[in-house]
Amino acid sequence: MSDFELEREARIRAYKGSKLEIISQDFLRESVPAKYSYNFSWLGRPIIQYPQDIVAVQELIWLTRPTLIVETGIAHGGSLALSASMLALLDLCESPQSLRGVKRKVIGVDIDIRSENLRALTEHPLNDYMSMIQGSSLDPQIQSQVASEARQHKSVMVLLDSNHTHEHVLSELKFYGPLVTKDNYLIVFDTFVEHMPADAYPDRPWGPGDNPHSAVKVYLGELERSNIMDLNGEKVSFKIDHAMDQKLLISVSPEGYLRRG
Repeated sequence: MSDFELEREARIRAYKGSKLEIISQDFLRESVPAKYSYNFSWLGRPIIQYPQDIVAVQELIWLTRPTLIVETGIAHGGSLALSASMLALLDLCESPQSLRGVKRKVIGVDIDIRSENLRALTEHPLNDYMSMIQGSSLDPQIQSQVASEARQHKSVMVLLDSNHTHEHVLSELKFYGPLVTKDNYLIVFDTFVEHMPADAYPDRPWGPGDNPHSAVKVYLGELERSNIMDLNGEKVSFKIDHAMDQKLLISVSPEGYLRRG
């Protein structure tokens, strides 16, 4: 490692328990009711994410170089645009022969793709990298369609950002987790709900104890106790990327960045 990288790791470790970490969590709690995450866009599409998480996704796509990214939850399509733009950049930087005929793409699944968003994404300059499926991410027919596509790829990343209840996310984890290839990432958004006040989401069915974080905890426990296999018959295991949490400080996905071993 270079001196720069060593200094960066030491600096990130020093954030643990620091005043900066405390202030960051205060900011996160205050920024949610202010809808801070709604202020940003990516290549013209609202992304509804914190800038730190946007940068993190960019880093991980560049690091792992997936040929397929699967996203549950589309909304306005900003995350699809982010994934598509990174896949396009990877194509610019790598020889087409290295892909062996596989085309990079991001698949977005959403139970309700609104007409204005569908039109904007269909007309987007990077639409050629996007594939959208309307329906529940838990629908067996949709899951079969996604799995069929995943079998054609040797590098697969998954981002979960749809319904945030424990039951829904746990069901997503059980199906989409095994699609992630070794050394790639399963990113579970909105795990921070676990640390928000109980009345933070009065109009939503999720809250502390019933959210993506609680689902991740149960899922990781199940993986430790059971031999859950991927599409190639290999055992699935994930570890939380705590270094990512410590680096970002402000994130909607604490303990939601999961790297497959």
